[in-house]
Amino acid sequence: MQIVQIDLRNQRQVREFMRLPFRIYQDDPLWVPPLEMEVRKLLDPAKHPFYRYSQAAFFLAYGSKAEPVGRIAAIDSRRYNEFFRSKTAFFYWFECENDPAAAAALFDAAFAWARSRGLNRIIGPRGFTALDGRGVLVEGFEYRPAFGIAYNPRYYPALIEASGFRPHHDYLSGYLRRETVIFPARVTELAERVTARRGLRIMNFKSRQELRLLIPHLEKLYNASLGGVRDNIPIDQDDVAAMADMLLSFADPELIKLVMKGKEVVGFILAYPDISRALQKTGGRMLPFGWLVMLRELRRTEYVDLNGIGLKEEYRGLGGSAILACEIAKTLLGKLQYKVADFIQVDTTNDNMLREIANFGVDFCKRHRVYARDL
Repeated sequence: MQIVQIDLRNQRQVREFMRLPFRIYQDDPLWVPPLEMEVRKLLDPAKHPFYRYSQAAFFLAYGSKAEPVGRIAAIDSRRYNEFFRSKTAFFYWFECENDPAAAAALFDAAFAWARSRGLNRIIGPRGFTALDGRGVLVEGFEYRPAFGIAYNPRYYPALIEASGFRPHHDYLSGYLRRETVIFPARVTELAERVTARRGLRIMNFKSRQELRLLIPHLEKLYNASLGGVRDNIPIDQDDVAAMADMLLSFADPELIKLVMKGKEVVGFILAYPDISRALQKTGGRMLPFGWLVMLRELRRTEYVDLNGIGLKEEYRGLGGSAILACEIAKTLLGKLQYKVADFIQVDTTNDNMLREIANFGVDFCKRHRVYARDL
């Protein structure tokens, strides 16, 4: 077994790192490739803003036939460690054949790199930005993943735990189907009562031009709603730029909603038409004709990905979650194109949100787990 830290200037090594998952999942019809252009950008320190303040190392494991059998990324996020005053590394992009020796060697390489930087703890899977999905899939292997969310073989948790990791925390995802939407009277009454009593209203959007007006407020809105909660760190303008790209490229404006108190934004729902099927068809490539496939799938997909739901702290637990849940259910019923909403990675400690969402008939059938260990 040979472990190599790849040189990001070596295009052969970069290609091998990028192409390994395609071999591991070649017979799995549910796996969704990532967007190739985004992966390439992350593997180029000159192009991705992450490297302005942080560092990462990428490792490949080569087997007896001198071909890659596993890979891993080790990440030192300076912003995370400064915010939480910690010395924590992340691991991400772990992919491996069912080979315990290869997996152990990859994790040992990541551990050694992290220790060399003075870090004393490692958690993961956790990526580079606020938009990256977290954890390894431990339940729900029969479902196609939403865009950007991990899907992996069933043996991955065992490989990770064999290297000394223990569960850190879990995220739940699940489906709300149009034919099973429930409008519980007590929840809808609570939402209406809280909306009236606290002077709240829902702001809707009808065009991408209107969405542009939201972009300058994303940083403050996200940080007030999610920043610093359960391992989240505040976002900056680079993160906002990435969110803006998503909003303006893939969003259906009618799926974006804000909760307003006068002129102040106190909550939000960010939802997107699911593009997983398009990525499967194109292998993650947008050029030369992938964009045409993407546009066609955006018009025909029946799935909506809900991957941004937040409220300012003072509105949590006071009926605010009920307001968001009601709006999501109304949207699903109001847009004939969409039949299923995928609630993506709700933290298991977010009791209010989980309870309110479940009241509307959400089936939480997918679980992702983040692991941790000391170094």
